[in-house]
Amino acid sequence: MLIRSTWTLQVSEPTALPRSYGLELVKQLHQRLGIELGSERVPSTTCSGLLGNAIAAGDFLTFSPDQQYHLSLCGLQETASKAIATLPLDSSITLDFLGASFHILDREDEITSYENLYHTCVASEPDPIKRFDLRFTTPTSFAQNRLHLPLPLPSLMFRSWLERWNHFAPVYLGSDELIEYLATSVPITRHNIQTRSLTVHSGRITGFTGHVSLQILHSTEPLIANVTNLLVEYARFAGTGMKTRLGMGQTKIQSQITEDEK
Repeated sequence: MLIRSTWTLQVSEPTALPRSYGLELVKQLHQRLGIELGSERVPSTTCSGLLGNAIAAGDFLTFSPDQQYHLSLCGLQETASKAIATLPLDSSITLDFLGASFHILDREDEITSYENLYHTCVASEPDPIKRFDLRFTTPTSFAQNRLHLPLPLPSLMFRSWLERWNHFAPVYLGSDELIEYLATSVPITRHNIQTRSLTVHSGRITGFTGHVSLQILHSTEPLIANVTNLLVEYARFAGTGMKTRLGMGQTKIQSQITEDEK
């Protein structure tokens, strides 16, 4: 089971939070879900953090009562997904942390499964999609030894998605050889990205946000093109890169173009 639950939130008065609020927010959410932070080698959840128009000043962000904010919480395996799906949320429930209180106005759940994604994207042998336009809505970066690399290199994006898929999914796709093949078959054709930092714990991590287009080369086998589509679809749930549970790496699909549409 996979779920992406998107909540609409609002405060009743101007509310200031430190830029480093992410860890406390995630602790609160996982406490409600009954998931112990740090107990998983590969996190079974991703979280967007609070998205919307907050005013930044110094080390704080101020959230306004005349604005609505959004938070997406994804489950990547059965236990986490069921906990998110059954989490009681209505207008009488608030999300409280660090002295802030966010009213939950609405929620939208997108639910699927690994089996359904694999069947739709690969097993049913659909017409291959040739171009993918991705939007990275929160800072995205990749851990490289002791460094953070804020660049959308295809090899790093595919490795990020594939490692999570292989860890949680019942269908194993492959490892280094597949990543190498994908990285040389699906190049970036255009991008419009900017660097943006996110405060995590007591430090700051620089990531990229913006648009990235990937193009399948004409010589690529249809199966590889469909596996690419599968991993891109999965990225909407799993996120991209590091610290996806703390608000990094949120990934959306802007558009997908088949060979017939080119």
